[in-house]
Amino acid sequence: MSDPRAPVAPRAVLFDLDGTLADTAPDLAHALNEVRRERGLAPLPLAALRPFASAGARGLLGAGFGVTPEDAAFPPLREAFLRFYGARLCAATRLFPGVAELLAAIEARGLPWGIVTNKAAALTHPLLAALGLEGRPACVVCGDTTPHLKPHPAPLIHAADALGLSPGECLYAGDDLRDVQAARAAGMPVVAVLWGYGQGMHGWQADAVLDRPADLISRLGPPM
Repeated sequence: MSDPRAPVAPRAVLFDLDGTLADTAPDLAHALNEVRRERGLAPLPLAALRPFASAGARGLLGAGFGVTPEDAAFPPLREAFLRFYGARLCAATRLFPGVAELLAAIEARGLPWGIVTNKAAALTHPLLAALGLEGRPACVVCGDTTPHLKPHPAPLIHAADALGLSPGECLYAGDDLRDVQAARAAGMPVVAVLWGYGQGMHGWQADAVLDRPADLISRLGPPM
């Protein structure tokens, strides 16, 4: 008899990008430090910036300059940050160890997978191409695809609609509290991943907290 408490295998898997599929922190940190260098400031170590990488420009500029999007200094700093980042999107960015095998396992089961990220499309698609992922996701929802960013549920609902599925038939994986909040609001099962940049995940009320990409494979059902 099957265990009624066991997770139901999803019909599709959706991923956050930064900190979940790809370790983008080195290139994001480089961009932040280039902005600091322009302003005569010393670089900050990658280890100090890594926890802020999932929050993109907002998080990195907050860590590097102590500013928020409401501050008058934020827009020019953001413009400079995006200029440097866009020029060096994938110099040191790599898929996290085990992610390539996870994506292959999903595809071996005949399941579609997609990406839901707050990163703008102009940065997302070139990065996916540089990582060798172009054309593989069944859907890519970027920060400017819908009028809202995560933690709003709209991007996840949009992704489910693009796949012809209900949110409850998809599984979302992310490393940021906003990922869990967005999935919960969308009615989508969600797992938090420890290999990314998030901290304090056990208090986020995700359906599971996973140590390694391989831990997700056991939730997918058998290969075709």
